Amino acid sequence: MIFNRILKDKSFLIYGLGLTGESVLKFLKKSKARNVSLWDDNRKLRNKFKVRDNEKILKKKVIQSDYIVLSPGISLLKCKNGKLLNKNKKKIITDIDLFFLTNKVFKSVVVTGTNGKSTTCSIIQKVLSHSGLKTVAVGNIGKPILSYNLGKKRNVVMVIEMSSFQLEYSKYVRPNHAVLINISKDHLDWHGSVKNYINAKLRIFSLQNRNHFAYLPQDQNIVNFFKKNKFQSSILPIKKKTKKFIRTNIRNSYLKSNSNIENLSFVYNLKKNFGISNKNFFSALEKFKGLPHRQEMFFRKKNTYFINDSKATSFEATKDCLMNYKNIIWIVGGLKKQGDKFYLNRIKKNISKAFIIGKDRIFFKKQLNKKINFRETTDLKKSVEYIFEEIRLMNLTKKNKDKIFVILSPASASYDQFKNFEDRGNKFKKLVKNYAKKYF
Repeated sequence: MIFNRILKDKSFLIYGLGLTGESVLKFLKKSKARNVSLWDDNRKLRNKFKVRDNEKILKKKVIQSDYIVLSPGISLLKCKNGKLLNKNKKKIITDIDLFFLTNKVFKSVVVTGTNGKSTTCSIIQKVLSHSGLKTVAVGNIGKPILSYNLGKKRNVVMVIEMSSFQLEYSKYVRPNHAVLINISKDHLDWHGSVKNYINAKLRIFSLQNRNHFAYLPQDQNIVNFFKKNKFQSSILPIKKKTKKFIRTNIRNSYLKSNSNIENLSFVYNLKKNFGISNKNFFSALEKFKGLPHRQEMFFRKKNTYFINDSKATSFEATKDCLMNYKNIIWIVGGLKKQGDKFYLNRIKKNISKAFIIGKDRIFFKKQLNKKINFRETTDLKKSVEYIFEEIRLMNLTKKNKDKIFVILSPASASYDQFKNFEDRGNKFKKLVKNYAKKYF
């Protein structure tokens, strides 16, 4: 195995024992790595993996390890042992680094950006697979990358979704095709500043060579930054005429939203480098339904449509959804994102009423005050109940003639009341279907 030649006698510390950490452990065991240590700041996870080490022993493990494989959710700014890890930052790698180190014969498409990564990866996989290419989507979009055994398979295209968390510490990721779909303020509590966040995203291009391709958004600042850093890959920026061409020819109504046209523009440029025709590109997309929790229209009753956009954890992501509809009843709120601001001028006319939920309701009230009619509720269940009651009254008085779009697009993190955005979205869908039986 390539692993035995490169990493046989290296020592590893896996820091973080969630899904990613567990996949790294299985990979290293299967590869017969000789020296593997484990740590998680969560005592329950340490007990689960029978980790007996204490903080003093951990310090020795960090210093003695050749590689520290850090799980993507761990920030050195917020981590309990952040200072210790920061002193040994040169040793920190990711699970995706391990994949690149131990697999040489594959083509890679790595996608990053603030919003739309998973959808873009899913579209890329759909288009490439439809054209007969062996394609696997991994990383944040699917199973952890080390769960996939490439073995002796050749000509496989790995579509890899990478967050800024992963890129921050990656040292060996060298994509054949690196796609940066957008950058807006996000995860500032994790990275510490906008500059750090942008620098993390742009690391996707740092190891590319002249035979590789960089797909950039229609943003001159990003293009200039790319050139200033003297990255070697060939630039393929998005053009207005590409978006117009796609919008004119796409037949799937779901994909005609502004964000999806943007996503498709990157895929359109990418497919040229894989020799895929326009005919195959558009035919692959005809039945694409999108991913759960991303502008997911999951229920309709009469003239009322219910949309689950729980993945929208910042205003920038929410704005894209709200721009696509009118007569909206909007459910918003949760844990605010550091540095997030609401610019409502372009979308406030689309919103008939908002329901504010979650811990940081004061913040969201200030953002909406004197701009949008709103009602403050404590949780998602009460909001859904109030909304159904209002729709019932409108039906009784026959005021409900136009289409109504009830949209959960929280513009916030979910951890105040839910496990994650998937849990939030699934509970919204369950509540809607339960109340629909009662009110319709």
